[in-house]
Amino acid sequence: MANQDIKQGLRPLKALSGEFRTNNYYVPASYGTALFIGDPVVITGTANTSNVIANGRKFPAGSLPEISKANAGDTNAFTGVIVGFLTNFDNMSIAYKPASTEAIAIVADAADQEYLIQEESGGSPLGVTSVGLNTNLVFTKAGSTATGFSGAELNNSTLSTSATFQLKILRLFDEIDNEIGKNAKWVVKNNNSTQSNATTGV
Repeated sequence: MANQDIKQGLRPLKALSGEFRTNNYYVPASYGTALFIGDPVVITGTANTSNVIANGRKFPAGSLPEISKANAGDTNAFTGVIVGFLTNFDNMSIAYKPASTEAIAIVADAADQEYLIQEESGGSPLGVTSVGLNTNLVFTKAGSTATGFSGAELNNSTLSTSATFQLKILRLFDEIDNEIGKNAKWVVKNNNSTQSNATTGV
């Protein structure tokens, strides 16, 4: 049976240590890019400069590291993956963060976090010998404003042992309707994290 083509970006499963950890991060209204659940994000080197109120809670200046959407490709580190938002949207039914809208993103940012991700449809599908190698992210389409999910996928054309690649392939996701081939789902970890040192593939 063919794998279903369901793009949802990176979906946190667990950390290798067994701990699932999230932290809050800041997205200023001046940031002109929409963000979606499953998007990889990276810290920008600053934080909120004034108090931020979200869901009735006050976050003091400096308590929320600022993030932006991570770029796909070799040497582009990322901090973690968005799993939700704390925000004061006028329309609370919106499932993503629109461009140029202030928000607080909830990010799974453990350096040893495992993620589920679908490989892209183009290129040659990964095989069993891909396990242990490193690869990169690819944005084959924009995030969905209908579902709120990211369009990020695993790039199946950039396998390498390079320590600067973004993802380490751990294993095929063990699910009854998932098999090696087009649109397969894989378990990966962040190999080029702002929270830790990178490692080479095997």
